[in-house]
Amino acid sequence: MSEYRVRATGEVKNQGQIRRDNPNVSLPRVWNDNVCNVLGIDPVLAAPKPTPTGDYKSVVRNGVEQDANGNWVYAWTERDMFSDYTNDEGVTVTKAEQEQAYTAKKLEQLKQSIESAAQRNLDSAAKERGYDDAERCISYITSTNPTWKADADAMNTHRDAVWSKLFQIMGQVESGGRAAPTGYDEIEPELPVIDWTLA
Repeated sequence: MSEYRVRATGEVKNQGQIRRDNPNVSLPRVWNDNVCNVLGIDPVLAAPKPTPTGDYKSVVRNGVEQDANGNWVYAWTERDMFSDYTNDEGVTVTKAEQEQAYTAKKLEQLKQSIESAAQRNLDSAAKERGYDDAERCISYITSTNPTWKADADAMNTHRDAVWSKLFQIMGQVESGGRAAPTGYDEIEPELPVIDWTLA
């Protein structure tokens, strides 16, 4: 939604609000510089939201400001995500406690995302051999058909290796031994690749 800064007051309003402020003025659908000058307003341009400088910081809109070219643009400000507060039971919840809970939640979300991606890759590998997914492939581990059984053995070995490596990596993250990865793509090169030649 388009925003405009009212020159006389510094207020920021959207187009609908400005139309309501000027009920007796016939305004076109598209507002050019001439329309803005008649109304005494300046368009507000969207400015990209900055990246927070810390793990427990957030960036929020904070009115408008002029850029180097004299245009009015979104202004942003950084603030702490958490602060001490007293809950309904009268217990003080500290900033540190909230940060710890936030970190734990983010780590759990990361784990779930990585595990889902790993499972998709296992299933994709199985589909390359004509199976619906990894579990269906492994279900042939007792098959009397030597090809199917070999595929199942290879997938079962691969699955165990993948999950063992994932648990090792995430265990290091949880213990503080390594930084949390940004996602599955970052750790994928560390994971084993299935060797169908075993089949």
